[in-house]
Amino acid sequence: MPERTRDALGAVIAFAGGAALYLTGLSTMTERGEQLSLWVRFGVLAVLCLATFARRRTPIAAMLGGLLPLAVDIRLGATVPVWIIYADLIYAAVLYAGRRASRLTALSWSALAGLAVVLTLASTGDPRAVAVALVGVFSFVATPIWWANSVRTHKDVAHAERSRTQALTLVAELDRRAAIADERTTMARDLHDVIAGHLSAIALHSEAALGVLARRDADPAVAGIMRSIRSNSVSALEEMRTMIGLLRSDDAAAEVAAPRTLAQLPILVDAARAAGISVRVREALDGATLPSAVDQTAYRIVQEALTNAMKHAPGQEVRIDVRAEGETLHISVRNRTVSARPRHPTAGSGRRGLVNMRERAGALGGSLRAGTDSGYWEVLARLPLGSVGAA
Repeated sequence: MPERTRDALGAVIAFAGGAALYLTGLSTMTERGEQLSLWVRFGVLAVLCLATFARRRTPIAAMLGGLLPLAVDIRLGATVPVWIIYADLIYAAVLYAGRRASRLTALSWSALAGLAVVLTLASTGDPRAVAVALVGVFSFVATPIWWANSVRTHKDVAHAERSRTQALTLVAELDRRAAIADERTTMARDLHDVIAGHLSAIALHSEAALGVLARRDADPAVAGIMRSIRSNSVSALEEMRTMIGLLRSDDAAAEVAAPRTLAQLPILVDAARAAGISVRVREALDGATLPSAVDQTAYRIVQEALTNAMKHAPGQEVRIDVRAEGETLHISVRNRTVSARPRHPTAGSGRRGLVNMRERAGALGGSLRAGTDSGYWEVLARLPLGSVGAA
């Protein structure tokens, strides 16, 4: 509920409660003014209730504005409803005003309350009058000030705890980011020192071997295999450098080399053919624009399946079929199995490649199945096109 609405509702309730006390005759604090018209009392009460509309937004102004109806009530004969409502204005001034204004308000009213008790004692000398004054001061001045200071202290403590929690959360987040950055740097260094170094050596050695074969007029098939090794090693080295750049980059939007997609499928096929593998490709995308995540995943699945075919069924023809039907991209990589050699990975022979393909497909909400079918090994993948936004 908005603050203005709550203050307005509080003012209405305060007026209704005060009017009820006036009507029941339980409102007077002194004998003076008992015969006064109720309409006069209602008018003073209404003016004081108007001041409560600003008790949160401008508490000091509301408290000072309430002094006039309070003074009129004292002059006519002090009544309980007016003092209760004004005590709430004192409470609001101590609670909602600025720290300095709150402290000044509390000190001022404490001094005035003490002065009122002293003047009562000096003017009457009656212990009962002094006792009544003390009860009034405690009820309508001291209690609101104490209560407001207590609530304000709890609020300050809560605010300090929230600030401390936010600071600890920020420190933990910075530590987490620093740990991630260190881990990424370590991974990038290891990739560069180990894998990238070996790939560079393979590329250099294959280039040197090609030079030797060219001078000795070697078998074209051997030269083709070496060119395939050279091409694949250089391509892998480029992708590895891209990964290293990503790991070392602190900026998520840093420009890096574009990842491989189905547009680079001919390069992959040419490398396999250069290694002596017969590859037939049927691509039917019908001009469909593939989301980037689907495009990259499809390329990786085809790459892994083709690599498995070259490894486990050398010399056998590989058929690659990529087609888009409705909201699904269908991928099929099929080759004849070789009975004399271990077939494609089984449960005990390290099927990490198959697991990776399934994880890639599953991450996009798709599916992948791999197995034998009438003497052929086939990898079938279905990737949804509609659930992934195009990049």
